[in-house]
Amino acid sequence: MKTLIFCTLLLALSGCLPANSTNNDTNQVVSSNPTTEKQEFQAFGNEPFWSVKVSPSEIVYSSLATDEKLTFPYVTPLAADGRFPDTVRVYRLGDEGNTILIIRKSNGCSDTMSDNLHPYSSLFIRGDMVLEGCARKS
Repeated sequence: MKTLIFCTLLLALSGCLPANSTNNDTNQVVSSNPTTEKQEFQAFGNEPFWSVKVSPSEIVYSSLATDEKLTFPYVTPLAADGRFPDTVRVYRLGDEGNTILIIRKSNGCSDTMSDNLHPYSSLFIRGDMVLEGCARKS
């Protein structure tokens, strides 16, 4: 009986600790619960040069390579289950191209041009186009 109580307490306490975030976390489940924070971010990448600015009113994608600019209404990001909202954010930008912006906490994302390290990595997915880069809070 004491072993059962000890195991139950151990499981309950382990659920209170934050999970370690590593680059090997490939099985994270995205939550259906939106975060409540309206943080401003800038995601960007090079070769091709692109950026996405997240503000409380809109999310704007622009590409220097194609002179394309797309504006989406702000959507509340989803967070990964069991993680702090600042660990990963998924913005589903409701258009026919199934556009998604993913911003994930990083141990230092290099932009490959200036070798500056940024605290977040980013993925911008639109249709079959996938752009990888870095991000930071604005």
